[in-house]
This record gives sequence, structure tokens and C-alpha cells, in this order.
Amino acid sequence: MTQYGALRVWSALVGGLGALAALLAAAGTIIWAVEVDGAWPTLGVLALGGSGTLFLAGLATAAAQALRALADVGETVSAR
Repeated sequence: MTQYGALRVWSALVGGLGALAALLAAAGTIIWAVEVDGAWPTLGVLALGGSGTLFLAGLATAAAQALRALADVGETVSAR
């Protein structure tokens, strides 16, 4: 394991949580869309609620990629 192995482990953990959050957000949006009454509220839930929840769920994936990039930069700089 390299000097930045802990960052890579945390990146994998946060990435897994991000994937789980995205799946749960998609499932919750679909359930919410089924529960509302009418076509316009359903479209509103899918357009606004769905994109908002998937954006928030994607933040964990972005954090995982940032941790992985930080480990890459650290290894590149320490190799010089």
C-alpha cells in the first residue's frame, strides 16, 4: 500500500455510499411520483424533485473522485 492508500480506501467507501445514495434517490423519486395525484404534479416531481435528489446524491460520488485525484497528485508530487 502506498503512502496515500488511506485516501484510496476512503474514496472507495464514499464512492460506494454515493452509488447507494443514487439508487435510493431514484427509487424514492419514482415512489413519490406514483403517490402524487395528477399529471402536472407527477411531471413536477420527476423534473424538479428527481434532478434535485440525484444532484445531491451525486455529491458523494464527486467527493470520492476528489479524494482519488488528491491521492494521485500526492503520489505524483512525492515521486519527484
